[in-house]
This record gives sequence, structure tokens and C-alpha cells, in this order.
Amino acid sequence: MTIREIMKYIESEYSVINDTPCEICGGDFFAEELSIDIIDGVPYDICDCVCSNCGMEKTFEFYAPFFDEKILEKLKNNMN
Repeated sequence: MTIREIMKYIESEYSVINDTPCEICGGDFFAEELSIDIIDGVPYDICDCVCSNCGMEKTFEFYAPFFDEKILEKLKNNMN
């Protein structure tokens, strides 16, 4: 995947978050924390969000085809 394709993919994730109303009050979610995780060998973008109206927390999980375990491990090692 090219950088442009990755950015379009991530933009689509934010579109989903922005188009998802809070189940409690109908408010908008905003991203509080982003991470990449491997779940059953599959990479996911994990986005913890909070409703700007009532504070309800919601976690969005998106398949992240642009990451693999080798890239994720390299990033983790570079952070230490």
C-alpha cells in the first residue's frame, strides 16, 4: 500500500466514527486514543472515543491491512 492509500483508509475510519452517533444522547464521538493491535494474528487500528455530549466511551476497531506484525514490532522497538 502506498502512503496515499493508507491515508485514504485512515480517513475512512474517521468518517465512520464521525457518522456514528452516541447510543445514549446522539452526540458526536471524538478520538481520545489511537493504537495498533494484533488480534488473532490480524492487525487492527483501535480507536478509543468519547462522546462530546455525555462522555460515553466507545471503542472502534478497524482492520489495518497496511500493518503487519514485523512493522508493528519494529515500531515498538524504535519507541524504546
